[in-house]
This record gives sequence, structure tokens and C-alpha cells, in this order.
Amino acid sequence: MSATSAPLHHSKAELFRTLGHPVRIRVLELLEDRPMAVRELLADIEVESSSLSQQLAVLRRADLVTSTRRGGTVEYALATDRVAELLAAGRALLNVLP
Repeated sequence: MSATSAPLHHSKAELFRTLGHPVRIRVLELLEDRPMAVRELLADIEVESSSLSQQLAVLRRADLVTSTRRGGTVEYALATDRVAELLAAGRALLNVLP
């Protein structure tokens, strides 16, 4: 491990902090099915446009989503299938908790 890289447990903690917001989780859940434009996400998530933009920026910085501009529309997608696997693991864990 290089001197500039954080220990794995620190990186994991940062990942879970990033996931610790309900709007971010909802965005990721919606993107599990297909890439979506911001206007589509806004239709499914009842938040202000500025708030959604902030949450999408956090997810982009964490490399959990990617964005692609298509004309005047920005479309978001999960960066990797591993994000969907992590969400599935969370659902499975919550289904077994008392």
C-alpha cells in the first residue's frame, strides 16, 4: 500500500457514508433498471432539482454513477454492476433482520 492511499477500512467507511443518504440510495435503486435522465429521476424522487443535482454530484465523485450528455439531456447510469450487487446485499440483509 502506498503512503497516499487510505487503509481499506477507511475507504469502506467513506463508501458507506456516501450511501448514507436516502435520496442517493433511491437514485441508485432507480438506475438499477436502466440509465435515466435527470427529469426522469425528478419524476420518481420528490426533491428539488438543486437537491437532486447535489446528490448526483456526490455519487459521481464516489464513482458510483456515470453521466453522459445527449444533446440537452444528461443521463445517469450505475458505474458498475457491483453497485447493484451492493444494493441487493443490503436488501438481503434487511430481509433477515428481526
